[in-house]
Amino acid sequence: MGFFEGIGGDENVLTTTLEQAIAWARESSMWPMTFGLACCAIEMMAAGASRYDMDRFGAGAFRATPRQADLMIVAGTVNYKMASRVRRLYNQMPDPKFVIAMGACTCGGGPYYKYGYNVVKGVDLVVPVDVYVPGCPPRPEALLEGLMRIQDKVRGMRYLTKNQPVDVPIPARTGYVQLPPELFDEDPTKAVEKQIQFAKRTKEKAAPAKA
Repeated sequence: MGFFEGIGGDENVLTTTLEQAIAWARESSMWPMTFGLACCAIEMMAAGASRYDMDRFGAGAFRATPRQADLMIVAGTVNYKMASRVRRLYNQMPDPKFVIAMGACTCGGGPYYKYGYNVVKGVDLVVPVDVYVPGCPPRPEALLEGLMRIQDKVRGMRYLTKNQPVDVPIPARTGYVQLPPELFDEDPTKAVEKQIQFAKRTKEKAAPAKA
């Protein structure tokens, strides 16, 4: 049975299933959280402004509290100090809740993957991510595409029909940072020596030139 099955005719009767009606209402009223971490938040603001108008998709009501939001757009670099705060905000959001990882830094560490010791190598190590929007930074159109993919997931959700669940795997990562080849060695002692030498060279290059 389609969503608008039975519309028209003399009786003007609209019939649908309760699940489809709930999913339609939910996908048409996504409330993102007012939450930005770094430069990708500027693109998120542009997507919500008048030129792109995220409100056309029913997601323009940015909420200032996680208790009223069901969509977290992680826009920007996630540092280890911020990771616990991101998780706390996610836990305060009511179910069902969704997460969009916006930007290369959020998806996998971005340009800080090798040497960014303070950057989380993917926000999926902190919260389960539903949609990834890559780019540095991604265009507002890309964020709108990610929003539509979230709506597709909501449209397929099944709460009343328990024997037909929507299987959407949560991405899993080890959490360990892979060292670049110039710092890696099978012998742990040699690897430490390489890292010390690399740190010395970096410090020398960063030292200001003498007059």
